[in-house]
Amino acid sequence: EVMRYMVSKGSIAVDGISLTAAGVNKKSFRIWIIPHTYEITALRDRKVGDAVNLEADMLGKYVEKFLAAHDKR
Repeated sequence: EVMRYMVSKGSIAVDGISLTAAGVNKKSFRIWIIPHTYEITALRDRKVGDAVNLEADMLGKYVEKFLAAHDKR
């Protein structure tokens, strides 16, 4: 689940477009989209309720893996 890696002001890719998380709750998040990004990407075609692909920042996944390895000691 992508939410486990979400942190405020962290990165999230929406349909391959890297964006900044403006705020994060347990089950949702808000993103910042600058006008230039909105104009030159497919985000302008998205509507509320559209399915999108989400990818969390790799750094969070590496931290999780690192901590899991150290918990086993």
